[in-house]
Parts: sequence; C-alpha cells; structure tokens
Amino acid sequence: MSVLTTLMEYLAIPMVRNALVVGTLIALCASLLGTTIVLKRLSFIGDGLSHVAFGALCIAMVMSLNNQMLLVLPVTILVAVILMGSNEKRKIKGDAAIAMLSVGALAFGYLLLNLFPGKNSGNVSGDVCSTLFGSTSILTLSIFDVILCVALSAVVVAFFVFFYHRIFSVTFDESFALATGIRCNLYKLLLSIIIAVVIVLSMQLVGSLLISALVVFPVLSAERIFRSFLSVVIASGVIGVFCAVFGIILSILISTPVGATVVCVNIIVFALCVIIGKFFIKR
Repeated sequence: MSVLTTLMEYLAIPMVRNALVVGTLIALCASLLGTTIVLKRLSFIGDGLSHVAFGALCIAMVMSLNNQMLLVLPVTILVAVILMGSNEKRKIKGDAAIAMLSVGALAFGYLLLNLFPGKNSGNVSGDVCSTLFGSTSILTLSIFDVILCVALSAVVVAFFVFFYHRIFSVTFDESFALATGIRCNLYKLLLSIIIAVVIVLSMQLVGSLLISALVVFPVLSAERIFRSFLSVVIASGVIGVFCAVFGIILSILISTPVGATVVCVNIIVFALCVIIGKFFIKR
C-alpha cells in the first residue's frame, strides 16, 4: 500500500506526468517505425543516427544554443536522408557508412566538447554520460518540450496511419511497389525524416547509446507471437508503450536511471514473448 501511495504522490507532480506523456509518445512512435526498420534490415540506422545527433548536440552545447533542437534535428534529418537514399552507386555501402558516421560522430562530438566547453558544458563527463545513457532530464521537461513532442508524435502517427498501405509495400517489396506506381523514393525520404525525428526525441528518454533498444525490442517481441504485418505493428506499439510507462514509473520508485530501466523492462518483456511464442502459440 505504501508503494501505491508513493506512486500517487509522484503522479501528482506535473513534471512526472509530463515525463509519462512524452515517454509514452516516444515509445509509440519508435515502435511503429521500428517495424519498418527491422523488416528492412536497417536496425543499425538507429545507432548511426543517434550518434550523429550526439555530435550535433555537442556542437550546440559548445555554441551555447538555448534551443539545441534547432541544430540537432536538421543535422540528423540530413544524415538520415543520405543514409536511407538509394546507394547503388556509392563506393561506401549502407552498413559501412553507418559505422563510419557512428564512430566519427561520437569521437568528434566528445573531442569538440572537451576542446571548447560552452557555458552550458561545465561538467563535461556528466553531460556526456547523461546524453549517451539517458538521465533524469525527461523529468525536467519544459512545457515547450512537451508541446513539441506531442506535435511531432502526432505527425509521425498520422503519417503511419494515412500511408499504411504504401509503407507496407515499400517495406516488403520495393520493386513491386515501383511497378504499381508508388513513388518509393518519396516515401523513403519521408520515412528518413520521420526516423530522424523519432531518434532525436528518443534521446531524451534513453540516451544515444540505448535508442536502438527502444526501436527494435518491441518489434522483436511482437514477432515472437504474431505473424501479420498489421498485428505486429499494433502489438509492438502496445509493448513499447507499456515498457516505457512501466520503466519510467519503476525508475522513479527505485531511483534508477530512466533509460537503462526502460531498456531492461524491454529485455524482460522480450524474454517473456519468446517463451510464450515457443511454448504456448501454435503455428
């Protein structure tokens, strides 16, 4: 009963409610897009873009920008468009390009932050650790951050709902989609922008190094039990939201890092889904 009382006391605090709203929306968007990312074998793009966002964030901190999102979001979108674009003529293919960007952005960002610490970068080690692994920053969100997250999440969900059939076609058979008149490059461009937005938003919840877990684990969990694309999409959204909400609440109650707690909850749910799929679901 004391745990319930403590939880109700925390939920009465506006910043905790804001964190739950933002965490829920981020998890939902990440899970929806995760379905396409996983099925197209692009799981590592989450890592690559999150590290690019980290590098851009370091630059924004050095420049002492009041709103770091004004730099981080455009840079991440630009790189996402480049990575998701057609790469048949490139000398450096997709996986190698992601690896180069991932390592390069991390190294450049950390070096820049040490060489030119801005006014907002007094504790370099603390800033880097919180950015990479997540921190309690999601519990100190401003009203602007919440409104921005709600608006961007609404765009992501609307895009996925209205263009569901086209996304389905592009995900499973791009050649067939082209033959039926679907403008695949346009939808890949839009997906690139949406993925970049979700990655940047997710940094507030789990940090740069743990973003892939938020994108990949709900989808993998859903695939253990369901088979159709629609059922996997819906199930991954439900699983992602549950893990985010439960993880945030658990981290508040036991005073653990928010990002790491959310990811660990995802791992536990994945293990349960594997057991259910193997022993209780007949194929």
